[in-house]
This record gives sequence, C-alpha cells and structure tokens, in this order.
Amino acid sequence: MGSKSASSKQKLSKKELRQQQVAREKRKKQLMIGLPLAIIVLVVVGIGVYRFTRPDVEGVFSFGTLLRGHDRSASFVNANLPPTGGTHNPNWQNCGIYTSPIDASAAVHSLEHGAVWLAYRPDLPPEQVAELQDMVRGNGYALMSPYPDLESTVVMSAWSKQLTIDSLPDERIEEFLGRYLARGPEPGARCTDGIGQPVQ
Repeated sequence: MGSKSASSKQKLSKKELRQQQVAREKRKKQLMIGLPLAIIVLVVVGIGVYRFTRPDVEGVFSFGTLLRGHDRSASFVNANLPPTGGTHNPNWQNCGIYTSPIDASAAVHSLEHGAVWLAYRPDLPPEQVAELQDMVRGNGYALMSPYPDLESTVVMSAWSKQLTIDSLPDERIEEFLGRYLARGPEPGARCTDGIGQPVQ
C-alpha cells in the first residue's frame, strides 16, 4: 500500500513538472513576442513626443493660426517675403526644384499639404544654388524656387513658420527641412498632380 501511494505521488509530480514546463514555454513565447512589440511602441511614442516637444530651429518666426480657405483669385503680390499661409489657390504647386519664380498662392496650398518652400534671391551665385538644390533634391515635400525682391539670401517657409537666412552656408536649412517637412495642417496630402513643372 505504501509503495502504491509513493508511485501515485511520483506520477502526480511528473504531471506537475510537465505543466510547469508548458507554462514556462508559454511565458517565454509571450515574452519573445511581447518584448519586441513593446520596444517598437515605445520607440514610436518617443519619436512622436520628441518631434512635437523639441525646441524650434533657432531664428524661426511663428505666425500662429492662419486662414486656410481656397480662392482662385487669391494672390500674394508685392510681398518681399514668401507667404506662409492664408487663403490660397485651390490648386497646389507640384513639389520639386524650379529655376524660375512660382505662383505663391499655389505654393501656399503645398505648404498646407506639408511642403517646405526654400525661396532664394534670384541673383544668388550658381554654385550656391546648386548646393541648395542638393539639400532639397529627393524630398517629396520640398519646393525650391527663386523669389523676386527677396531681401534675405534664403527664406525657408512652412505652414505658419518662417526662417530668414542672410548668408550661406547655414546648417539651419537642413534643420528646418528635418523639422517641418510633411508637417502642415494636411500632412500626407499630395504634392504632385497639381500645377507647375519642376526641373527636378
């Protein structure tokens, strides 16, 4: 009788051991799936928090809340700075590099879609223009064009944000691009199939 009860205890302990082993494997599997997933979520949240709380690029002027209506007759003539928002053309300017001035009202619509507009003085030396083109080339939400009567060497514009640059080189150009590309009131809206034929 004593040996029978010892063997049932032994069988029971083997069963318990198997249950413990299964539970351990299950926890290990959950950890292998859950841990990388938790890390990804933390990284995404961290990037989001950083993008919205990091300090602004030095020298950027903020225009606050701007009108966002569409009006075919909207224009920004006689302005010595590119506009950063306001009532604008219902057609947006195709993003890319232009070698002649573009319609400011259509460019504002592109800013609404998250574009950054690099405007430069028309008399800028060709080698400096080429360096600026290298900075914006390949950015699907970048506009670059000469701007008549521009007093500064370069003016960077995004929706409601602007940075004037008086001499080149200036590292803030790339900082501005990194900070504001695809950050307008309608981020992700198209910056193609609009008006204008960029050269690049």
